[in-house]
Amino acid sequence: MDPTLLIQPAFWGDLAPLAMRGSAPCLAELEGHVLFETSGSSGTPKQVVLSKQALLVSADAVNSHLRVTADSTWGLALPLHHVGGFGVAARAYRAGCRLQVFSNRWNAARFGEWLIETAVTHASLVPTQVHDLVSAKIAAPNGLIAAVVGGGQLDAKTGQAARDLGWPVLASYGMTEAGSQLATQGLEALSEIYQPSPLPLLPIWEASISDEGILAIRGPALFSGVVMDGVFTPRPSEWYQTSDRVTLENRLLSPLSRVDSLVKVLGELVDPPAIEVELMSCSGNQLAPGSFAVVAIPDERAENRLVPVFAAGVDAALIDTTLQRYEEKAQGFLRLGRPVMVEKLPVSEMGKIRRVILMGMVRDILLE
Repeated sequence: MDPTLLIQPAFWGDLAPLAMRGSAPCLAELEGHVLFETSGSSGTPKQVVLSKQALLVSADAVNSHLRVTADSTWGLALPLHHVGGFGVAARAYRAGCRLQVFSNRWNAARFGEWLIETAVTHASLVPTQVHDLVSAKIAAPNGLIAAVVGGGQLDAKTGQAARDLGWPVLASYGMTEAGSQLATQGLEALSEIYQPSPLPLLPIWEASISDEGILAIRGPALFSGVVMDGVFTPRPSEWYQTSDRVTLENRLLSPLSRVDSLVKVLGELVDPPAIEVELMSCSGNQLAPGSFAVVAIPDERAENRLVPVFAAGVDAALIDTTLQRYEEKAQGFLRLGRPVMVEKLPVSEMGKIRRVILMGMVRDILLE
């Protein structure tokens, strides 16, 4: 789909349902809606159904939060079929500002040049892209006001390194079901040391947490329902309980983990993505996002065992050093097994690891 179509009033007035991938069932309930295919990092593929009105409400909230005006320019460097990329175009439409599209294959140096050429003021990025910019020591153009980072958590060291290069990176937290961002740092955060959390909730959202710390949200940009196997199931309540554990205090949100990522090891609950954050730190932030992961493999004695997995291109000496530093301080139930090498980790276009696929790959390797 041509992204420039999304800044035309005709698109937003068209009631025909649109599937950003695949097809949309011919159902009256889907009129005026956009369908986004998602399976997250695990789970069954589904289409999240968002009304065009909800998407515009989200766009308005983000624009207001980031002080976007008609004189601004949004830069699109994410896939349009993902709600994060779609949201960039929607924001340009609502602000009445320019939309520039980075149509080249991702390259950090070329992206930096493109930002200067197009005078982009606001952009959305994922952690992998920021990591590449930092690794290549690309300085940010002076005209860039905000680079919102979503699709995963950007660690503090890489985020500060990006800030030191002039990149105005702002941490955000969102999900497809929310039409984009739920909580995002404001421009005032750029005068402080970069931290990935806590994040202020956007004004359109209400949030609460259960006794177990699981987040529930309510707001006008919430999804209408989901489509699975061609069947539409409406959202049953005005509140949506997510699968995310967070802390929430005075409308400041700090993501912790996903409920479905927790596993038992020797009777203790363990979060493999949290171990990945620790490994990143032990590597001196030299490990690139999407080049390594930790998976839990069922084990008769320990319930699960933790296996570090690395892409074939990762330096062997870096792997050894990282694992040695980690093992020196890891508690017994957090210790890792021998590393497994794969040609390439399965990741989404947003850089998220496809954990179900990866677990299957690791099981097959260990059975050989």
